Amino acid sequence: MEQHKIRVGITHGDINGIGYEIIIKALADSRILEMCTPVVYGSSKVAAYYRKAMDNEIFTFNTINSAKEANPKRPNIINCVSEEIRVELGKSTKIAGEAAVAALEAAVRDLKAGDIDAIVTAPINKENIQGENFNFPGHTEYFAKEFGEKNYVMLMISDTLKIGVVTGHIPISQVAASITKENILNNLRVLHKTLLEDFSIRKPRIAVLGLNPHAGDGGVIGDEEEQIIAPAIKKANDEGIIALGPYPADGFFGAGDFKKFDATLAMYHDQGLIPFKTISFDVGVNYTAGLPIIRTSPGHGTAYDIAGAGTASEESFRNALYLAIDLFENRKRYSQLSKNPLQRHDIDRSGGE
Repeated sequence: MEQHKIRVGITHGDINGIGYEIIIKALADSRILEMCTPVVYGSSKVAAYYRKAMDNEIFTFNTINSAKEANPKRPNIINCVSEEIRVELGKSTKIAGEAAVAALEAAVRDLKAGDIDAIVTAPINKENIQGENFNFPGHTEYFAKEFGEKNYVMLMISDTLKIGVVTGHIPISQVAASITKENILNNLRVLHKTLLEDFSIRKPRIAVLGLNPHAGDGGVIGDEEEQIIAPAIKKANDEGIIALGPYPADGFFGAGDFKKFDATLAMYHDQGLIPFKTISFDVGVNYTAGLPIIRTSPGHGTAYDIAGAGTASEESFRNALYLAIDLFENRKRYSQLSKNPLQRHDIDRSGGE
C-alpha cells in the first residue's frame, strides 16, 4: 500500500546552517521510509556539497521535478533554486534567504494542491529571509497567513512538555498590551482543540501562567492576573475547557508542576521557551497548532557556529518528522470518528477517564 504512505514535504531552510546535515542524517535511517515518503524542497547541488562534507557518499537523493513523481522507497528532492547557488558555511547571506523562501513557496504550493500531506521546515535565519515575498517574524506567522488562520498557537513539544505562548515573536515592550482576555481565550480554544484532535487526549488539562512575578501577588505586582487572565480562564471553563491558573511561572517550572498538565499556556515567548529549551533543547519540536495543515520544525535554529562540522544532532529534526506523521494520522482518525458518533461513543465508554 505504498501509494497511501504519508508524503512529508521538507524545506531545506538556510543552506549555510545545519539544515542539510540534520536532514541527511535523519533520512539516512531507512526506517523513515517505512513510515513516510520524504520530499525535500531544496537543491541537489547543495545536498551533494553537504554529503561530501559529511563524508557520506553512500546516501543519495532521488531527484524529481514534482512531488507527484516521488518514489516511496527513496528520499526525494525537488530543485527549487538556481544551479549557480553558493554555500558559505556559517554565514548569513542574501542568497541563502532567497533559497529558503523559494523552498517554502514550492512546498506550500504542493501542500495546497494535495501533492504532499504535511510539512517539516528546517531552520531559517529570520533576518536574511526578509524580502518582497517574505515579511514575517518567522515560519509560524508565514504559515498562518498562507492558510488564512488568525487564531493559532506556536506550540513547543517534547516527551515531557507542551508549551504554547499567547504572544510570540513580538518585542517584550509590546507584550503587556497584547495580553487580552480575547487573545488568551483564543489560545486556550486552539490548545484545547489541538490536544483533542491532534494528540488524541481526552479531557485535556491546560495550565495558564501569570504575566507578572509571583502571578501579581494578589495585585501588588500588577493586576493583569486578576483583571485579564483569571476572567479568561473562567470563560474558558464555562465553555468546557479545563484550564487552571494563573500560576507563577518560576515556581510552576521549578517545582515540576508542568508534569501534572497536558499543556501549558505561557504569556510570552521567553517565559515559555526558556524553560522548554532548558529541559528539551536537543529533542524539542515546534508545531503550529490551529492550522488546517500539519507543520512541524526542529526546536533549534540554524546553528551557524557548527555548520559543516558534522557534529549537529538530528534528533530534534527526526522528532519533528515523526510528530508530523503522528499528527496527520491522529487528525485523520479523529475526523473519521467525528463522522461516526456511535463508534466514537463506544471508544469513549471503553477508554474510561
